Amino acid sequence: MLETGRLLLRPWRVTEAVVLHELWTERDPRVPPHRRIDADGHPTVADLEDWIRTNQPSSIGLLAVERKADRDVIGYCGLIDSGRGSDGEPELAFELLRRVWRQGYATEASLAVLEWARSSGYEHLRATVWEWNAASRRVLAKVGFTAERKELDAVYGNNLFTRRLL
Repeated sequence: MLETGRLLLRPWRVTEAVVLHELWTERDPRVPPHRRIDADGHPTVADLEDWIRTNQPSSIGLLAVERKADRDVIGYCGLIDSGRGSDGEPELAFELLRRVWRQGYATEASLAVLEWARSSGYEHLRATVWEWNAASRRVLAKVGFTAERKELDAVYGNNLFTRRLL
């Protein structure tokens, strides 16, 4: 578990699958279909409950972001192994519910994960973001990520590959 002034970052509870489902439903239509609710309604809350049961984080994983004052889960932040980086170089990932955007929570959670990664011996982290996602790009800039390269994608928008030295 990680703690900041306003947040707890901790493993997901199965009962919080509804929050993950809400995140899926709120995603921008430019996000590739495999990361949105499909025509058959998948992933369902039950699918996400199963995901929580089988994907509890260890050193890599997405932690639930809980506001301490309100005791509600507002999204996730953590490290993932996307397979795009060098060995031992995970990616920072975060996503928050729209109703809590522009309150500094993504930056606060990301800084906690960065500090944990540094203290765990990681030397670099990566993050990938769509060029059209200005809010996430701002968060990454605030926490010290810099663009390394761009991958052109005419269908979903260009991907920016960023990196941060810890």
